[in-house]
Amino acid sequence: MNVRGTQAPALSERLGTVAHQVDVTRKPLRIDVVSVQSQVVYGSVGNAVAVPALRAHGLAVAAVPTVLLSNTPHYPTFHGGAVPLEWFSGYLSDLRARDALRQLRAVVIGYLGEPAQAATLATWLGQLRERLPDLRVFIDPVMGDVDSGVYVAPGMVEAYLRHLLPQADGITPNGFELAQLVPGSGTDLDGVIAAARRLLRGRTRWVVVTSAAPDAWEPDLMWLAVVTRDAVEVIRHPRLAADSKGTGDLFNADLAARLLAGTSLQDAVAQASGHVIEALRLTLRHRSGELLLPPSPGSSG
Repeated sequence: MNVRGTQAPALSERLGTVAHQVDVTRKPLRIDVVSVQSQVVYGSVGNAVAVPALRAHGLAVAAVPTVLLSNTPHYPTFHGGAVPLEWFSGYLSDLRARDALRQLRAVVIGYLGEPAQAATLATWLGQLRERLPDLRVFIDPVMGDVDSGVYVAPGMVEAYLRHLLPQADGITPNGFELAQLVPGSGTDLDGVIAAARRLLRGRTRWVVVTSAAPDAWEPDLMWLAVVTRDAVEVIRHPRLAADSKGTGDLFNADLAARLLAGTSLQDAVAQASGHVIEALRLTLRHRSGELLLPPSPGSSG
């Protein structure tokens, strides 16, 4: 019965009245990777590509959304927005409350909805590392690109620099995002290397810059710069006539999976880059408006 003037209780309050009994002898789900990034109803970005990419390598994944959108904003219409901070914080804390993270190996981070999520996520990561000192954190500091400019909430650059990048084992910005994190980094290779090395602080052992140093590209090729404290490697890959969204999300997830499997950094970058190129070729071949994922590694088709 509806009573005029009264507000229906929140879903959490309604469900909280239901009697629950948990069999403590049953084991929680095994989770290898927590993927923290955007979620769309339609499209191939954020968790929509990261989760299947990670699972294709046999990893058990928990997806934590930062925003919930109908689709990416480059379409004429879109709906949704950032997940409320209380919900976002609850998603993270409830994973611990379910005792589901005892075997956690990595956290993959992509698009965030607001700076406060970065602070909340950093606190959660710090608490996790007290129990899991070998936990690996892979961050794609999603902020924008040369064709679209900055498309994140104000304050995100500072939030990444202050809260999250110090937690990262590895970072995968594109060239545009590197310039946001290190202003004046330039677009030549020496500038990219110098800027990337400014991010090699604390735990961070490597920075892989996608779409790096465009001033130096050969015709029909693009560069990735793999930068560590004592080495630099440039990996060249074909430059395809494709503008599909989600390639950075796919690259970061596939790279993380290969590194967790024990592949060396340089080989993992080359293989993940090849996987993205395969996805783009498949997308172009089918004239798809959204990124298509190629068959899983080892799949017959």
